Amino acid sequence: MAKWNLGKLGCFLGGVLVGTAGVAILTSEDAKKVYTHCTAAVMRGKDQVMKQVTAVRENCEDIAADAAAINEERALKQREQEIADLSECAQEACEEKADHPVSADAEETES
Repeated sequence: MAKWNLGKLGCFLGGVLVGTAGVAILTSEDAKKVYTHCTAAVMRGKDQVMKQVTAVRENCEDIAADAAAINEERALKQREQEIADLSECAQEACEEKADHPVSADAEETES
């Protein structure tokens, strides 16, 4: 039993020793230089990613603007076609009325 307790105590003390040495290493000037260089690299990477995101965003805006222009052009053509169809229909109705004039008496009885 005493041997088992000494083993646990030894493991605990070894952990404390390694932890203390680890803290000393992590707070050293060399470690700070490494952290600084790693942070600088991450910041450069972030800047590059943000440049790419901006480029993609601009391309998406261009695509959306082009798509809106295409839709406006299609709507304009559709309106022009509808106007042409109505004009043709009105012209046919006028021609039909001219071919078959209605007398003034017939118009009064229809009313």
